[in-house]
Amino acid sequence: MIITSLDNDKVKKYCKLQKRKYREEYGKYIVEGLHLILEAYKAGVLEEILLEDGIECSIDCKKTYFSKEIMSKISTMDTPSTIMGVCRKVEQTDIKGKRILILDGIQDPGNLGTIIRSAVAFNIDTIILSETTVDLYNPKVLRATQGMFFHVNVIRGIAMDFISKLQSLNIPIYGTSVIDGVDVRTLDNSDKESFALVVGNEGNGVRKEILDISDKNLYIAMNKNVESLNVAIATSILLYELGR
Repeated sequence: MIITSLDNDKVKKYCKLQKRKYREEYGKYIVEGLHLILEAYKAGVLEEILLEDGIECSIDCKKTYFSKEIMSKISTMDTPSTIMGVCRKVEQTDIKGKRILILDGIQDPGNLGTIIRSAVAFNIDTIILSETTVDLYNPKVLRATQGMFFHVNVIRGIAMDFISKLQSLNIPIYGTSVIDGVDVRTLDNSDKESFALVVGNEGNGVRKEILDISDKNLYIAMNKNVESLNVAIATSILLYELGR
């Protein structure tokens, strides 16, 4: 059976998943493209595969076929994929490991996705998304991660609460600031064994109340003609240096 009607209940539900409030209500989200579907399948969260009429997929999972028009309505891409996956949200709540990344108010989905990829590349154990950071399950975030969000513990909550918990565990808090900061290249190995690195909003950086209680505030030494770096690039450099 091929679903061709926009009035179909399943179509209505999956179109709603483009919005955060419905992803939270249903506890589901959609990934697009075979690569992300394979990653979701390996992670054990894939519930259903949506296929355009005429497209085949060998993954062992429930499959539903739709017309090309319907697939374009469900998709959030300019060029809709011919294969999508409906996934179950798995909300993590516990901090794992001793190499932590806290994202304080990241707003751009592409930045968040890139940061997650870098976090996995440089062996971060847990990523904490503050209450003001963009939704992890935003379709643009998911695409930008290239499936790497399946490979790291990601939790969301109030940043200051997590920082207090980390302090009680004697994990050093590293803010990021060019004012009275420490060149990240000068840290010794003991500084890199355990830490919680905080990076902030694209326009405003890390909040002052966090900088004030940080054990160190780090910066990246660079050409004086360059005022600042994109937050995803800066975070990648910091994580690389902390992993050396």
